[in-house]
Amino acid sequence: MSNPKKSGGLNLPGALIAAAGAAPLLILLWISAYAFMPADLTGRDEKTVVIPPNLFFTAIEKKLIEAGVIVEDRRFLLTARLMGVASSLKAGEYIFPDRPTPYRVLRELAWGARIQRPITIPEGATLAQIAEILGRGGWLAPERFLELCYDREFIGQLGYELASLEGYLFPETYLFERGGHSAEAIIRTMADQMRRVLAETGAEDGLPAAGLDRHQILTLASIVEKETGRTLERPLIAGVFLNRLQKGMRLQSDPTVIYGIENFDGNLTRRHLGDLTPYNTYRIAGLPPGPIGNPGRAAIEAVMQPAAGSYYYFVSKNDGSHYFSETLAEHNRAVAKYQKKTPQR
Repeated sequence: MSNPKKSGGLNLPGALIAAAGAAPLLILLWISAYAFMPADLTGRDEKTVVIPPNLFFTAIEKKLIEAGVIVEDRRFLLTARLMGVASSLKAGEYIFPDRPTPYRVLRELAWGARIQRPITIPEGATLAQIAEILGRGGWLAPERFLELCYDREFIGQLGYELASLEGYLFPETYLFERGGHSAEAIIRTMADQMRRVLAETGAEDGLPAAGLDRHQILTLASIVEKETGRTLERPLIAGVFLNRLQKGMRLQSDPTVIYGIENFDGNLTRRHLGDLTPYNTYRIAGLPPGPIGNPGRAAIEAVMQPAAGSYYYFVSKNDGSHYFSETLAEHNRAVAKYQKKTPQR
């Protein structure tokens, strides 16, 4: 945590002497006694406080009082002014020990000794799902997150010409500070990580052998991600879709249909498969216009290095795995065995 040797301008005794000048000694003692004396507070446990951005000092003080970190006392502001930190307290989440001194509270807030917490974005999560996860955890306002993810000007600042950032935010576990990161900063962090993964996997340069550019790789990887949770199956499924694209066959992927349904209720019907939307790969040829989620590294690698073979079909075996077929006749037999009521693809 804090290191007294590095306090520099936050050394209160020195600040008192320098700032107060000829102020009566009694006033200095009155403020010093307050600054270095733990408040008489109820409760004997740590206190967690989230300080949102852009709060004035009085609002920060009110939050600290409500959280039981300090008690109301006009000397809190006087101490902050003498320390020179009244206008430089930082937003974020803080943990204060039992009965901290006002000096320590101000020092922690001025140094920005914030705590970081892990937040996991699962592979395949959509922008809407990511917004919900971050909002539920208190990291940001979901509405602001989504607004930025569809803001072409902001997306341009990230170096992309896209209608949205769907597919371009890397899913993994991040360490963020509640209140200490703006929505812009969180999105930049996730987008930068995706850019690194694209460079490391070679996907940034596309897949010339299959005629796919970066955007198409991410689109196909997002479909692969949704089709299976098994790492070993991803190259096989990527191979199926690449084979179908090469043959001019429709992908017929249920997850793409679902992505194109507004307010999907969880029940995919034959009527849905017949609806013409930009994402219904039962009706459209080739890939949909963009990713249907944010793929992880394994799905991207699967597209870049698909399994060799002549598989053109697969069907769920209802145990998390799939049966792969080379011919329609073999596929139909697998459907009859495993998914009698599931539409063939």
